Parts: sequence; structure tokens; C-alpha cells
Amino acid sequence: MKPAIVVERLRVVRGGVDVLPELTCEVEAGSVTGLLGPSGSGKSTLMRAIVGVQRVASGRVVVLGEPAGSRVLRSRVGYMTQAPSVYGDLTVRENLGFFARILAVDDQAVERVLAAVSLEPFASKIVDRLSGGQRARVSLATALLGSPDLLVLDEPTVGLDPVLRRDLWELFHELAAAGTTLLVSSHVMDEADRCGTLLLLRDGRLLAAGSPDELRTRTGAERLDDVFLALIEAVAT
Repeated sequence: MKPAIVVERLRVVRGGVDVLPELTCEVEAGSVTGLLGPSGSGKSTLMRAIVGVQRVASGRVVVLGEPAGSRVLRSRVGYMTQAPSVYGDLTVRENLGFFARILAVDDQAVERVLAAVSLEPFASKIVDRLSGGQRARVSLATALLGSPDLLVLDEPTVGLDPVLRRDLWELFHELAAAGTTLLVSSHVMDEADRCGTLLLLRDGRLLAAGSPDELRTRTGAERLDDVFLALIEAVAT
């Protein structure tokens, strides 16, 4: 099976600084892949490049067999940004109805995603009156609307309580089991064990790629925080 995402020698420059200096990595189709690293490591920049909204200096990004940002990918890729990308003066259901019309999906899709992210009790609420975590779930629901082949989720669990975080990760794995590829960024290492594969970034460079257990074996560390530190120290020496 071909990878869902292929990134080759990707270079992104912002403000005269190499945010991603020739990054190369792959994301396996049908996987839940975690993109982890501290703030400023380049996670969001890489995600923007994958969905085709980031200007790149050089390199190549291929998504589902097509160049990133291609028109044919618009209905096949769902993207959730860090900042909620919905209309604050509309209700939750109005937001989803608007994006459903853009994606040419029916009202059943709206009800499906409301249930998937546990927003049914808030469907008639104005988005600006919701909590930060609830607004993030509205953004996630819009990304799910078109049943995309690839979901790119930038810190989707920030601000959520432990029960909701657990439920969303269960949803992510259900989607992957049905064939969807998920790339999920986080700076919280305790979420890493929920991923089949990890891409660990630091300063725009790929420190390591592999399953949590593979990285444990490679470093001899048990806690994933310690795995990350061991990999940093290995690069420094």
C-alpha cells in the first residue's frame, strides 16, 4: 500500500528563518500517526504544507497520490486548525449546515458529526458562547463532514476534559479502522501511546519515526517523555 502522505526534502522559510529545513517523512495509509514535538518545532507548518496552504521554498509534498493543495483533494482532506475556524455568530448546527452545503453532503452528515464529537446538546448554541474546548469540537466536526480519506488535525484535544479526550481518540481509531488516514499533532507526550506511528519533530527536523514501542526499544527508555529526551541527547552528541 502506498503511503497516504510523502514529504521529500521540504523546506519552508518564514521571516528569513528555515522553519522546516529539508524535512523528509511519510505517513502510512489507514494509520493514526502522531506528529509530536514542543511548541515551535514546525508541526503546524508541516500540516499547512500537507493541506496545501503553506508557501514552500523547495521540496515535494504528495497527498493521496496528488500534489498537496490540488483541487481534487479538496473533498478528500479534512483539516482542523489550532484556532477554531468556524463562524462565531452562528449556531453549531448553522455552521455545520453551511459547510455541508459547500461539501455537497446531506443533513444526515450534520447529525452524524454532531453525535461523533458529542455536540448534540449544544447544536442550537451560538458558537461564541461556547467554551474553548466546545469550539474546538465544532471545528473538528466540520473537518469530519465530508467523510474525508485524510484527516489532518492540529492539536484537536487541547482544552478537553479527560473523558472527551478518551472518546475522541476512540473515534480516531474507529475512523482509521474504516480506512481513514489521520495525522494528529500534539505537544502532550501522554497522547503518543494512542498512535500507531510517531513522527517526533524538533526545530523543524525529524528526530525519529516509528511506533511507541519501537522508539522505546531504540532508546531504552520507558516513558515517552524520556524517549524524546534520549533522542535529543543522541543528536547533540
